[in-house]
Amino acid sequence: MSEIHKQADACTMIIFGATGDLTKRKLFPALYNLAKQGFLPDSFAVVGVGRQEFTSEEFQRKIEADLTQFIGKDVDKDLIKWFVARTHYTGGDFADKKTFKNLQKLLKDLDKQFDIPENYFFYLATPPSLFAPVTEQACESGLGDEKDGWRRFIYEKPFGHDLESAKNLNYELAGLVKETQIYRIDHYLGKETVQNILVFRFGNSIFEPIWNRNYIDHVQITVAEKLGVEQRGGYYDTAGALRDMIPNHIFQLVTLTAMEPPVSFEADAVRDEQAKILHAIQPFTPEDVLHNAVRGQYGEGVITDKKLPAYRTEENVPPASNTETFAALKLSIDNWRWANVPFYVRTGKRMAGKQSEIIIQFKKAPFMLFRDTTIEKLTTNRIVVHIQPDEGITLHFGAKIPGPIVDMGAVDMDFNYLDHFGETISTGYERLLFDCMTGDATLFQRADMVEASWQIVSPILDVWKAIPARNFPNYESGNWGPDESDALLRNDGRKWKNSTDK
Repeated sequence: MSEIHKQADACTMIIFGATGDLTKRKLFPALYNLAKQGFLPDSFAVVGVGRQEFTSEEFQRKIEADLTQFIGKDVDKDLIKWFVARTHYTGGDFADKKTFKNLQKLLKDLDKQFDIPENYFFYLATPPSLFAPVTEQACESGLGDEKDGWRRFIYEKPFGHDLESAKNLNYELAGLVKETQIYRIDHYLGKETVQNILVFRFGNSIFEPIWNRNYIDHVQITVAEKLGVEQRGGYYDTAGALRDMIPNHIFQLVTLTAMEPPVSFEADAVRDEQAKILHAIQPFTPEDVLHNAVRGQYGEGVITDKKLPAYRTEENVPPASNTETFAALKLSIDNWRWANVPFYVRTGKRMAGKQSEIIIQFKKAPFMLFRDTTIEKLTTNRIVVHIQPDEGITLHFGAKIPGPIVDMGAVDMDFNYLDHFGETISTGYERLLFDCMTGDATLFQRADMVEASWQIVSPILDVWKAIPARNFPNYESGNWGPDESDALLRNDGRKWKNSTDK
């Protein structure tokens, strides 16, 4: 981050679900990192709200131990003490009005103690079924009222499980708070490389003129994990790869890659252009689903000499489950920039490698000049935006191999964040929490974007529900997905680019 920066507004963060895994592994370390980099004001406090009964002192001891464990190296003990002193707790049932009265009293005490204006943001690290009820209780207690300061509400994904539930949730929340108070968080957008897509595209004049159907052959977006469902089998079997990743993570990457230049970096200017892309994606007919959508489920396999179980034998997964752990789609964006340029997207568990990246594959150059040389085929150019595990950008192109004859070899120019800017300790939540504190909603989904995303995947979910998969499991753990995924591109004369490819 730049040396010249502004601090967040003086405020208090209230975390519902404060005793959960997300809070100790991600949220508190992210706040610590913001404080260490000078982005948190001195007038700042955190209140944890949970069903467990803790005193604030007990919660503070827990937070101190968790921070020491999860923030990594170079622990600043004085900063931990500063942070822990500003952290308090109140327990109770989220459906009980008394819980919110106690919260209201605690917030007033902290406002006086740390000289904080009544600026509150509520982080709902809870199951989605509690989003509306907790928001309603907060508003009924007066905590959602913005007359004496701002109030913002952050909601973790998943935001609905289909189009109808997303619409219902948007409708319920709209009856309680304004859209400008709602921050639908996707921690994937907190990664530097994802944010860098806009800078890379629109801040460099050599790329934007060729970022269209005249030069680009196709786009690939992959979000692959080596891990299986781990202890999340109960949740995952009700969701699946399509619901879990595509309407949020992957569609965000699609829109940032494909959108037109916004008129500014104002939140709604950027999100307006993202929404246009979602509306331009051609809807799937039932016939399209059969040909342009692939699902898979991992079976047994081996990764780094370790034998791994099939999905159906994982904890809390039914032995005959038809839930997909892999999904791939061929998307068509029907606008002037992208007509006839397919976007291939895929996501999966227990894949051969951890890979999150965007590949911009350019069209082949004319071969005529090289007919009388030893060159058999030209290197096709591509730009690879690496998001995980190593953040950076690669430009792939052809160069002459030294020697008396004309021959070509493929070479890469690599930009790596770590090499150029040094190591930045990050959980992925720092930027998003800071943006919420400063009122910048650019990296958060708007209601219309959420609904447009579900509108695209709903026909696929309907067909997959009506026609259960008959060949599960259809890819081994440690593979790159089912054969049908390769066929999705092979039928178009293309192939996936995998991180394990030479």
